[in-house]
Amino acid sequence: MHPLHFLDPVNSPTSSLFSDFGALSISQRRKAPNPTASEFVPKGAPRMASISQTTVPAFASPIFPHPGLSSSTAAALAPGMSLSAGSSPLHSPKITPHTSPAPRRRSHTPNPNPANYMVPTTASDPGGGAHIIQKETVGGTTYFYTDNTPAPLAGMVFPTYHMYPQTAPHVAYMQPKANAPSFFMADELRQELINRHLITMAQIDQSENTGVPSEVDSYHSLFPLEPLPPPNRLQKTSNFSYITSCYKAVNSKDDLPYCLRRIHGFRLVNTKCMMLVDMWKKIQHSNTVTLREVFTTKAFGDHSLVFSYDFHAGAETMFSRHFNDPAADSYFTKRKWGQHELPPPRQHAGLLPESLIWAYIVQLSSALRTIHTAGLACRVMDPSKILITGKTRLRVNCVGMFDVLTFDNSQTNHLALMPQYQQADLISLGKVVLALACNSLAGIQRENLQKAMELVSINYSSDLKNLILYLLSEQSRLRSVNDIMPMIGARFYTQLDASQMRNDVIEEDLAKEVQNGRLFRLLAKLGTINERPEFQKDPTWSETGDRYLLKLFRDHLFHQVTETGTPWIDLSHIVSCLNKLDAGVPEKISLVSRDEKSVLVVTYSDLKRCFESTFQELQAATNGPL
Repeated sequence: MHPLHFLDPVNSPTSSLFSDFGALSISQRRKAPNPTASEFVPKGAPRMASISQTTVPAFASPIFPHPGLSSSTAAALAPGMSLSAGSSPLHSPKITPHTSPAPRRRSHTPNPNPANYMVPTTASDPGGGAHIIQKETVGGTTYFYTDNTPAPLAGMVFPTYHMYPQTAPHVAYMQPKANAPSFFMADELRQELINRHLITMAQIDQSENTGVPSEVDSYHSLFPLEPLPPPNRLQKTSNFSYITSCYKAVNSKDDLPYCLRRIHGFRLVNTKCMMLVDMWKKIQHSNTVTLREVFTTKAFGDHSLVFSYDFHAGAETMFSRHFNDPAADSYFTKRKWGQHELPPPRQHAGLLPESLIWAYIVQLSSALRTIHTAGLACRVMDPSKILITGKTRLRVNCVGMFDVLTFDNSQTNHLALMPQYQQADLISLGKVVLALACNSLAGIQRENLQKAMELVSINYSSDLKNLILYLLSEQSRLRSVNDIMPMIGARFYTQLDASQMRNDVIEEDLAKEVQNGRLFRLLAKLGTINERPEFQKDPTWSETGDRYLLKLFRDHLFHQVTETGTPWIDLSHIVSCLNKLDAGVPEKISLVSRDEKSVLVVTYSDLKRCFESTFQELQAATNGPL
């Protein structure tokens, strides 16, 4: 089957146009796009205007909750096939008997049909009980099968070619709530994705970075994600008490990028700790960075321990996002004699909005709940180990590292200290929330706790204050992350609503791009035909026969001019014509030669036939699919 399988005619019983529109929701099918809408009608009056010979009928009857296609719709919709595949075995020379119409109807593969969702509008159904016997011949073999497709209703009109609908109203009229994290706009989302792709594809010059090995275990193409420590560095990290470095690398087993966290000069004595690693590998959560494997290596010139995590391109730590400004600590800095006390910062004026803090609390508590339920402890609840992607998406990084680095071989029960570590996780969560509320890490120092809590009381709700006090104060019993759920309360719904609205925005942006790949492949094929200097030793091949029509169509598509001779450029005209070519609609257009002495009136179905036969001729010569 041809790679471009998108649209088939509906006048064939085996049409896959039903599959395309059947996948749409009923609400989407109720309002079909109008091909005569302004966004699809070329602006201005070009010299080589198309001559439309078809009209799109309006809805003849109201559309019910279970709409249907009428038999007259087949006549209104364009005959002809997609450039990717024929609508029946007769149009597909490569079809094999096992894909013949009858077996395809007997199969249980989903092939949604709009008629399946439709009910008759009248009590009587003339001919409804009759079975239509269809006959098609493939490679000399005749197939007979019964067409059990429900009889469609009158009044349904679908576009005969792919089109771009308007923005969904629930997205077009979406108003961000006050004091809520903002959403990406289309350009911002595009830039974010480009940056992620750029980081994912980044590489280093191996000749200038001799300290980075070309291959480590099954990983290659290492790229440092942070400045490499100098060889004589003796300072260790404050979190793990070891010198560490971080790389992006590609696994040769699955060709996917991963993040490698290297522990310098660590010799793994006992492999019993891999029991805990296996427990971590089973944890899949949207707010944790998944640990994939742990291995030792000498590729760096020493005994190193390497942790492999999922790679999230473009992520930054909470420390660099919110605590990288030394001026934010000025409120907690001791004043010299004679200096005036600075006024306390306010929300939206030096402090983070409370809705953002609650968004972080929901995500971090959700990650802790999953980790604690699995019988493990996070132990890295620190702003330098919490990653932020996008606006507010959090992921806890470096999970499981402490369990390996501090593994005690003398203990018989290696999970005995987990409840104690889980209590420490809750205290660390309280410190992170307090630091976010103060917008300063200085606020969590013991001498500044009272001043920090006063700042929280002035600027934030009592629920946030009580949550911080509960997490940081000593309790007579063991605390659980579930205890803070009532304090979060209905804010869960706020975060759920924000997440679903964000999903709607992303889906709408995806809908704008969904047809671009098909149109690009269509243009790529057209480009392989037009202006080809020579084919099979014939230098005039691209200027004769069907190729000449395609050349004129290319001029009709891209090289139109106004009455004054200036270029006439309209993207909607290009997109509309390409979609009509892909569908092979019966609409007629006039193709004018460059010397304007010849005018050829052809239909898009004729152009599609020329296009398919010409490209198949090229493809047969190369013996390979595009």
